[in-house]
Parts: sequence; structure tokens; C-alpha cells
Amino acid sequence: MPIRLVLAEDHYLVREGVRRLLEAQPGIEVAAVCGDLGSLLEAVDREAPDVVVTDVRMPPGHSDEGIQAARRLRETKPSVGVVVLSQYANPSYALALLDTGSAGRAYLLKERVHDPDQLVAAIRAVSDGGSLIDPKVVEGLVAVRARAATSPLRDLTTRERDVLRKMAEGRNNASIGQDLVVTERSVEKVINSIFMKLGLTWEPAVHKRVKAVILYLAESDRDYRDNGSQP
Repeated sequence: MPIRLVLAEDHYLVREGVRRLLEAQPGIEVAAVCGDLGSLLEAVDREAPDVVVTDVRMPPGHSDEGIQAARRLRETKPSVGVVVLSQYANPSYALALLDTGSAGRAYLLKERVHDPDQLVAAIRAVSDGGSLIDPKVVEGLVAVRARAATSPLRDLTTRERDVLRKMAEGRNNASIGQDLVVTERSVEKVINSIFMKLGLTWEPAVHKRVKAVILYLAESDRDYRDNGSQP
């Protein structure tokens, strides 16, 4: 069965471009398109999609309507996955998206729309209950945190940093192993070492690992900024 989705984007040209891109992908069915929060929620009720792909800012407020939709759907239709598209690499939106749980949630920069494989990967991930955070958001958080003099990230090996980034992007052990050309068992050992060095509780579920790592990096980012430094 194809993944049925509702697409929400207030800019007509962007909406039509993304719609056509998605309709050309095998296994994807665009059930409805809309341009504001109200019509998005109505379309979800009417179409019962598997996934919502939504802009982070839409009418009526042009603030964080995509995040609001994700929160509402967590309560009313928890099985619906949500991919939030944004032009903002600032992690605050990604963190807000994860506030009510990371399962079935993805935060992707709009520039990724030009690469349909990445957008489709995010759609499939949330449809399966997984998580995905844009690599650029992750890279920014890692870079800022690593500059702090007392950062535990400084104790990570190059391989551990590579695995950390891929974990935060929502990759499972098999996918990480394929990218790094190592076994799943080796990846598991590296992840154990990372969690130990960062003082995090071991989480076997990928979506929980995503949230744990992003929260750790973001908290470190806030500490760094509060001390008067800029990235």
C-alpha cells in the first residue's frame, strides 16, 4: 500500500513543486494539499493520511503552525507521522517538535526538497514511527558544543563523532554500519561508548536515541550561548 500524505504549504509555487515531486515517487500518494493550519487539520480528519508534510510557518500566524499541528496530532491521531519542512537551521524548532515525543517526527530543511531521496526517506521514517533531524542542524550543534573547553565531545574519537552525527539524524545501526563499512556489532559498541562518555542513558530505540542526543547537544548549545559566546 502506498504512503498517503497531506501536504501543507502556504506558498503556491513551492506547494505545487513539492506536490509534483512527491507524486512522481513510487509508493507515495498525495491525498490533499492545503495552505494553512485549519485546512491542514481538516484534511487530516477527512483523508486519514499516514503522514503529514508541513511547512513550519503558515497562516494564520506565520509563527510555528507546523509544530502546532504536530502537537495536536500527537494527541488526536498519534499514528500519523509528521515531517516539518523549514528554512531555519536553528535547533529551537527541532526541539519543539520533539517536545511531545520523537517517534514519527522529522525536521528537514527546505533545501532538501531538491533531493527527493532525502524527503522520501524522511516520509518513510516517520511512517514507520522513526525520527529524522536534518544533518545541518546536527552538524551545527556538534560544532558549537565541540568548541567548548570542557565538552565531553572532545573525548570522542573521530569514529564516535561520525556515529553520533548519524544517530542524531535518525539512522539505525545497520544503516550506520553500511555507511562506515563496519558491522552492526561494531556500531553497537561505538554507541555504547558514546552514551557512556556523554552520560546518557542507553536507548535501543532509534527515535529515543535521536531525542536523547539532540537534547544533549541543544542543552550544551544553550549553555555555550548563555556564557556569552557565539557560534
